[in-house]
Amino acid sequence: MNITIFDDLDTLYRKAADRFAELSERSVQKHGKFVVALSGGSSPKAIFNLLATPEYADKIEWGKVYFFWVDERWVSLTDEKSNAKMTFETLLNKVPVNRDHIFPMYKDGIEPEEYAKEYEEHIISVLGKEGVFDFILLGMGDDGHTASLFPGEKILHEKEKWVDAYYLKPQEMFRITLTAPLINKAENILVVAFGESKKHALNEALKGEYNPELYPIQLIEKKETFQFFTDKKAIG
Repeated sequence: MNITIFDDLDTLYRKAADRFAELSERSVQKHGKFVVALSGGSSPKAIFNLLATPEYADKIEWGKVYFFWVDERWVSLTDEKSNAKMTFETLLNKVPVNRDHIFPMYKDGIEPEEYAKEYEEHIISVLGKEGVFDFILLGMGDDGHTASLFPGEKILHEKEKWVDAYYLKPQEMFRITLTAPLINKAENILVVAFGESKKHALNEALKGEYNPELYPIQLIEKKETFQFFTDKKAIG
């Protein structure tokens, strides 16, 4: 695992955008496409805004990028809480993507558990039964959760499913998410987590005793291609 500590967030966001652009070029050269799973939140929003600028957008073959999401609240794509809505507004509506290559983690008229099965089929249709994403962008909550893998939830023990949905009682809503077994298959994973509020969870993730029931981020395997972008406030 590689940990990079940044002095300022502007540099962190720029390096994350650089990473996206570099991996997109490498993946397209290797097998003709770049398949990603994206997160929501303020950090990805800043990264997506950068990727939509000519400096980055002109470097990327957008028609060969396939967009999936790491997780989602089970809300309409027009809802302000929707990760997909944010991604469309900051990036997908601003660059020449192929609309058939976009797979939002929500669908009207279907139960979330059923759509989780359908979403897995979408992944297989693009990646085959190996299910290896070229790039997954993750965040980490103050409680150590990543994707919708929250402390103490049954989904932390999932071994077979690639995608699952469940009712998260503390939030009083359904969540749909990629599972740890699928995330860990990815060629490249980048976790962006910074700020004083992340300090405890980040310390546990990097140095603490293995206890993913309390700190689900520990489920993500610390491989060479697993990168952590953070700042001094979170790591100090």
